[in-house]
Amino acid sequence: MIALNSRDSQASPTAQDPQTAQTAQTGPTGPTGLTLGSWRGRRILALLCAVALLDFIDASITNVALPHILRSLHFTAQSLQWVPSAYLLTYGGFMLLGGRLADLLGRRNLLIAGTVVVGVSSLIGGFAGDAGLFIGARLAQGLGAALMLPAALSTLTTTFTATKDRQTALGVWAGVAGLASAAGILLGGVLTEGPGWRWVMFVNPIACALVLPAVVAVLPRDRPAARTHRFDILGSLLATGGMLLLVYTLVKAPDQGWGAAATWAGLGGTVVVLAVFVVVERTVSDPILPLDIFRVRGLAAANLTGLIGFAGMLSMFYFLTLYMQNVLGYSPIAAGAAYLPLTFAIGVSAGIGSKLLTKFGSRPVIMAGALVVAAGLLLLSRAPVDGGYAAHVLPGLLLVAFGIGPVFVGVTTAANAGVEPGRAGLAAALLNSSQQIGGALGLAIFSAIGAARVHHLLGAGRPVPEATTSGMHYALAAGAAFAAASALVALATKNTHEDPAHGAAGSE
Repeated sequence: MIALNSRDSQASPTAQDPQTAQTAQTGPTGPTGLTLGSWRGRRILALLCAVALLDFIDASITNVALPHILRSLHFTAQSLQWVPSAYLLTYGGFMLLGGRLADLLGRRNLLIAGTVVVGVSSLIGGFAGDAGLFIGARLAQGLGAALMLPAALSTLTTTFTATKDRQTALGVWAGVAGLASAAGILLGGVLTEGPGWRWVMFVNPIACALVLPAVVAVLPRDRPAARTHRFDILGSLLATGGMLLLVYTLVKAPDQGWGAAATWAGLGGTVVVLAVFVVVERTVSDPILPLDIFRVRGLAAANLTGLIGFAGMLSMFYFLTLYMQNVLGYSPIAAGAAYLPLTFAIGVSAGIGSKLLTKFGSRPVIMAGALVVAAGLLLLSRAPVDGGYAAHVLPGLLLVAFGIGPVFVGVTTAANAGVEPGRAGLAAALLNSSQQIGGALGLAIFSAIGAARVHHLLGAGRPVPEATTSGMHYALAAGAAFAAASALVALATKNTHEDPAHGAAGSE
């Protein structure tokens, strides 16, 4: 049922979009010129969205299981945030290497390799008996996802060349990416309360076993776009090391003090490591991040918008889930089910955002979505200790959902606008790296803010539920500020209405 239908590849040109009738073929970097009207095109899009769903779900599926993981593997309350952060760090930190390898070795090959890494590391994490091994498995999961996602997104942007099909495909991709975080929490709740928390890890090998044969059957072999096979391992290690050091410093700061020498040493070390990274990228012959890609107008602003915006958005799942379980007393499955409306609303809002983008451009879509998210986070930050779902959780969740969809669609389109096909892997890696590093940094920053508030109130003799809720208030309010700031940064992005791969056409 997965094998390619030969009739798809021999479809009559009259059945295709006139813009792509003469280009539906397998090019040097894979299939090009396909339309969503063909069975082959739809299958490729479905497969690529399945890859995105797997990777983005892994970023949130452990959230509902956190209290169980804490007790079973003997985490401390402060170190627990490394369960989601470890995945996000290697996911974002190695994303550039994944994008570069996709251009050097072929996107299909990277999808296969990344899927294997995710499956094996998830199996190890499911059997982990201590916190250290579990965090190691999460780090490896992130590495595997960093190989998969840029290869998948760059395959999408180079497969569909007609404007309408490209916009539709990117809209579907963005919708899947947006709802995956909420779907991950729902799935995590079902698994945690059903077969047990370890199944939030065991489910991945099963999913990977389904994805692997589909990748082999549906995607043809592609020839590398790049002419050289040199890998900038040093650049990748410097980028990841700098981000790891920064997040570790932020995690430890509430305990050792923001004015402590160790905190300042960690922050200073981060600046040095990232500065060395920039120097390396300017001097090596084949950098992991060719800095001239930032000459593409609006690309840097689009990625910065994604970093700041997702720092504010994605951390919501962590804090709100802990609030529902530890303060309101929700079971894992009840906490997961609480996100069902969010899942459906994101799918709807992504579709609306895609249509609005064609009419108004990516810039106003991003800005409006980010401001709606900020309003939703502010509303959630007012939830009381004795709050109820319908009155204090659902309204804010729906606002966030209706904002996330347009932001995903707009940022994805703006970050790919004007990028040549030969650098599609790099552009995809930049975007996803910005988003995932933003998520990791946001979680670290807001956890530090929330933890400082909790410690202060506990020291003053306040009850634990009150202190926990107040810490969530501070964290979500900071997240709202980040989301609003991303709307301002979006002013510098390219306002594209058209195909993100075709220069300035339809852009301002």
